[in-house]
Amino acid sequence: MDRYYVTTPIYYASGTPFIGNAYTTVLADALARFARLEGKDTYFLTGTDEHGTKIVQSAAAAGVEPGQWVDDISAKFRDLWPTLNVECSDFIRTTEERHKKVVQTILQRVYDAGDIYLSEKEGLYCVGCELFYDEEDLADGKCPTHGTPAERVKEPNYYFRMSRYYDWWTEYLAEKPDTIRPERYRNEVLNMLKKPTDLSISRPKSRLKWGIELPFDRNHVAYVWFDALINYVSALGWPDDERFKRYWPVAQHIIGKDILRPHGLYWPIMLKAAGIDMYQHLNVHGFWQGSDGRKMSKSLGNSIDPAEMRDIYGADAVRYALLREMPFGVDANIGDSIIAERMNTDLANDLGNLVSRTLRLVFTSFEGKVPQPGTSTAEDDALRGRWRGALPEVTAAWHDLRVSQAIEAVMECIRATNRYFDANKPWELAKNRDSERLGTVLYSALESLRVASVLFWPVMPERMETLRRELGTTTPRDLEEAKGWGVLPVGQALVEGDALFPRVDVKAAKARERAKFEAAPAAQKPGSEEPGGEADIVTIEEFRRVRLKVGTILSAEPIPKATELLKLTVDLGEGKPRQLVAGIAEHYAPERLAGRQIVLVANLEPATVRGIRSEGMLLAAESASGLSLLTPDGEVPPGAEVC
Repeated sequence: MDRYYVTTPIYYASGTPFIGNAYTTVLADALARFARLEGKDTYFLTGTDEHGTKIVQSAAAAGVEPGQWVDDISAKFRDLWPTLNVECSDFIRTTEERHKKVVQTILQRVYDAGDIYLSEKEGLYCVGCELFYDEEDLADGKCPTHGTPAERVKEPNYYFRMSRYYDWWTEYLAEKPDTIRPERYRNEVLNMLKKPTDLSISRPKSRLKWGIELPFDRNHVAYVWFDALINYVSALGWPDDERFKRYWPVAQHIIGKDILRPHGLYWPIMLKAAGIDMYQHLNVHGFWQGSDGRKMSKSLGNSIDPAEMRDIYGADAVRYALLREMPFGVDANIGDSIIAERMNTDLANDLGNLVSRTLRLVFTSFEGKVPQPGTSTAEDDALRGRWRGALPEVTAAWHDLRVSQAIEAVMECIRATNRYFDANKPWELAKNRDSERLGTVLYSALESLRVASVLFWPVMPERMETLRRELGTTTPRDLEEAKGWGVLPVGQALVEGDALFPRVDVKAAKARERAKFEAAPAAQKPGSEEPGGEADIVTIEEFRRVRLKVGTILSAEPIPKATELLKLTVDLGEGKPRQLVAGIAEHYAPERLAGRQIVLVANLEPATVRGIRSEGMLLAAESASGLSLLTPDGEVPPGAEVC
C-alpha cells in the first residue's frame, strides 16, 4: 500500500521517560522514516496516557493537582523526542477534548449495543496495573508485575461484555495469524482466550474522579484501558475525518510485551464491539536488561537515562545502539558501555573510518571533487553487486521488523567496502600517480557511502544528512536512489567536515556504570572496576553449595491466566516427584516436554508462584532465536549430580 500508519503506546504519565520508552519511540520513528523512503504517505503517532489512580497518587505525593502533574510529565516526553531525532506526526494526550469526545462516543455506542452492564465487583486490586486479580494470580498476595500488596476493593463497576467476542477473535487470529507478531505473542493471546471473562471498564467517582465520565452514568469514570487505547483512532479524528479513513486500514501498533493483554485482547474486541475495522499488525518487542544481563532497575544500578546517553554520545549513536542491539521480539542488553562499544566498532571504525579516508584521498588527489572512474574490474562489479543485492534483503527486514538484521546487512556492505578499499590500496595508487584506477576505487567508495546514507537514514537521520552534505549530493533521498550506481556526478565538489563518529572512551563508560552500581541502594560493594568482572565472582565454597541435578520431566501443564508459565512434575530420583513452575510456555508446548531430561538447581529455597509451590529452578539459555533448555549429552539416571 502507499500509506503507512505507525503508533507507539501512549506513555503513562506517572513518571519520567526511561530507556524502554525511548526504544519504542525511536523504533516507530525509524519505521516511519523507512516508509517515507519507500514513498509512502506516512503518519506516526505517540503521546501520553494521563488518567487513573496512579496519576492521582503521584500528583498528591508531589503536592500538585493531577492536571498540573500530567502537564509537566507530558511535556517531558514531548520535549525529549526531538532531541533523539524523533519526528512524530501527532502527539496525543488523553486529557484533550478531541480524545474525550471520541471515548464517550464509543462508550455510548457499545453501551447502546448491549455490551456494557453494571455489576458489583469485589476483589484484589493492583493500583499499578489498574487491574483486579484473582487470588491465585498473585504471588504471596502481591501483584506479579509490581510486587506490591493487592488491595481488597468492593464497588459497583460497569463491565464490557468482552467474552461475547472471544470466539470471533480466536477465529480471526486463525485466519490472519500474522496480525500479532512475533508468533510467540499471538500464542500468548490465544492462551488468554481459553478462559472467557468480562472486563471492568469503570471506577465510581466516589473513589476516582480523575478520568473521563461515562456518557450514560456521570457517577463513573472510564477505566484507563477503555480510555487510553482509543487514542489510536481519536488522534485520527474517528469516525469522519479523512485521516482516519486514509490511515487506519494500515495501522501498525508497536508495543512492549508487558502490555500485550490490553492490546492483544481488550483492544481488538473493543474495536469489534464498536464496529471499527481491526488494526493491521500488533508488533511486540521484548524488555531491556542492563549491560550486566540483569533486569534493569535503579536499585541494581544498571538503569540508563536516554537523555544522559544522548548528551554523552549524540542522538544518532543512541538510536543506532538501541535498534542494533535488540532482535525484535526478544529481550536484550543495553548500557553505557554497550553504546560506547557500538560507537567505536561499527560507527567509528567501520563507517566513520571509511568516510574519513575516502574523502581525505579525494581532497588530496582530486581537489575535493568526485573523480572520473575508469574501466570497471571484477572487483568493482562485485562491490556494486553487493550493495544492489543488499537492498531487497534490507527492505524485507524492515517490513518484518527485523531492524537489527537490516542494520547488520548494511554494515556488512560497509565492511565489504573497507576490504575492497584495503585490497586496492588507493594510497599506493596515489603515490604511483595511477589516476584512472585511483579514480575508480574512490568513486566506488563514494557511491557505497551514498547508498549507505540512504539505507542508514531511518536509523541515524542527523548523521546521514551530514554525510550527504559532505558528499555534495542533492538528489532525492529515497529507495530509488539507493538502487542506482553511478549517481554522483563527476566533478561534484565534496565538503570537508569533522569526524562523523569520533571514538569514545569505553573505559570511562564502564567507570560510569561502576559508579552507578556502587551507589545503588541494593548493590553489592565489590572491589572490581567493571560490572560482570570480580563483582560477580564466587568462591569455590560458595559454588559447592549449589546442587545441580539432572531430572526427568514426567508431565507438564499450563497454569490458568499465566501465559508464560508451565507446571512441571520432575523425577529427581528421590522417590517422590518434585513440582516446578517454569517460565517456558512461550517456547515449549507441554506435550513436547514429557520424558525430557533437564538440569535444575535442586537446593533452591522453595517459592510460591501463582499459588503453586515451586521446588527448584531449571536452567536454560536465551538467545535471539529463543530459549533452549540445558540437557545432558546423553540420558542419565534421574538425580545424577552435575559436576
